[in-house]
Amino acid sequence: MRRLSRLLYYKHSLMRSAADPVFRALADPTRRRILDLLAKSDRSVKELTAQFAISQPAISQHLGELKNAKLVAARRVHREQRYRLTARPLRPAIAWLDRYRRFTDPAGHLWAIGPVDITKEKK
Repeated sequence: MRRLSRLLYYKHSLMRSAADPVFRALADPTRRRILDLLAKSDRSVKELTAQFAISQPAISQHLGELKNAKLVAARRVHREQRYRLTARPLRPAIAWLDRYRRFTDPAGHLWAIGPVDITKEKK
């Protein structure tokens, strides 16, 4: 039994893809908002911190997660680090999400997945 559990753990670890850090990074709303800001322009940690009600060390931790997923890159400009979006690692996530595009119509309305209780909607 112990050998089987080790084998299953090994198989699970092999099945992990390079997209896993990207999905982990995207799971947090603060990190998604940081990406939105960086999509507009490069920013320093100080500029990013000004947009949030959290501390600079917390922003730095979020940037560390984004760097781990290769979603941001930093370059030194004088005394500060400037961060920019690197969107290439988003490709696997976008490809995965595209499989669910059929659940929206051309106007962008979401269709229910599964049965809908019409009696609740009429109330």
